[in-house]
Amino acid sequence: MSRLAQFAVFGHPIAHSLSPQIHQAFAQQFGIALQYRTIDAAPDAFADAVRRFFAQEDGRGANVTLPHKHAAFALADERSQAATRAGTANVLTRLADGRLAAHNTDGAAMVRDLTDRHDLDLRGHDALLLGAGGAARAVAWSLFEAGVSTLTIVNRSPEAADALADAIGEPARVHTRYWDDLGHIGSFDLVVNATSAGTLGQSLTLPFSLIGSRAACYDLGYGPSAFGFLAWARAAGARYAHDGLGMLVEQAADAFQLWHGRRPDTGPVYQSLSTRSS
Repeated sequence: MSRLAQFAVFGHPIAHSLSPQIHQAFAQQFGIALQYRTIDAAPDAFADAVRRFFAQEDGRGANVTLPHKHAAFALADERSQAATRAGTANVLTRLADGRLAAHNTDGAAMVRDLTDRHDLDLRGHDALLLGAGGAARAVAWSLFEAGVSTLTIVNRSPEAADALADAIGEPARVHTRYWDDLGHIGSFDLVVNATSAGTLGQSLTLPFSLIGSRAACYDLGYGPSAFGFLAWARAAGARYAHDGLGMLVEQAADAFQLWHGRRPDTGPVYQSLSTRSS
């Protein structure tokens, strides 16, 4: 009997990941049999674990999450434009010749979640992006291309924010401010939390003045890691407050399409997961 196609998600920690059930749900839509599992790899063991998975365990594709996205990008032989812009990868695919291709679908997945699922037209918005790490880099490009009027990037280390704004290269629309300036930089139509504070169990103290009259707030995390930011957003009077569960499902769909050549229906999977978490 032939072995099932092998897929995985790498992270540290990773036991909490919803990716296995998401990909199994997608596979059921097409009658595809596969094995998708979590692989917990510490940073110093990540590269060897990836090589073993693809070379010795016949892995065909892998998702990658914290803290390995930079390392995944570095391991790849080929890199998509989105991955190159972000300098990180959240998807690795084994090519026919055995080489690895890196992709970054985070930004596109977030924008699709906001525009298609939550019916938010981003054109003309003044957006605030909190954070300038790997996830923020992917999101910044996608927000810019989705047509936000301005994008302000704020990070605790201003050098990373400046480097991201310089990479986009549109100073009239994309600029940076210092974290200490948050109390007096005005209000925004969209506030995106791309920091790791929630994931690390840290509090994020933000002024209510950031929230415009019809503002939408979005946390790239989901579940407990997003609770603090979303509670702040609601207390500040945000019109919409969403976590990144939809983004997670959408980026999984992008990976599934890369690996299987077919696009799954994300709606039922998102509804099932959101019902369980509510």
